Amino acid sequence: MQKGILFAASLAGLLAVIFGAFGAHALRAVLSPGQLSIWEKGVQYQMYHALALFACAVYLRTHASSLLSKAAICFVAGILCFSGSLYLLATSDITGISTSIIGPVTPIGGLFFIAGWALIFAESLRKE
Repeated sequence: MQKGILFAASLAGLLAVIFGAFGAHALRAVLSPGQLSIWEKGVQYQMYHALALFACAVYLRTHASSLLSKAAICFVAGILCFSGSLYLLATSDITGISTSIIGPVTPIGGLFFIAGWALIFAESLRKE
């Protein structure tokens, strides 16, 4: 599981940097400032949670924890739902994807992020 989490962390971080550069260079000319802000928020939260995934992977190298494994799963789901929906919302004028379909997915991703952090908090309260 630890190796899979490390894979997810590295892929999420790699893509966050690529998406950040893509937004700053390619999308700046085609998105409104509001849309670009939405894109950047997706990148920001993706990178935060890529780092959280990395921390989970590092911790799991020396400590078995089903709570941290579940937190990592929540972070991956959160990145896909929260950041992914923001990327789609920001580019909806270009892609033609309806925002009414995407909009409700964003808070679900936020709930996954909250659940992941709550699981880490629960792990911190466990006795060794």
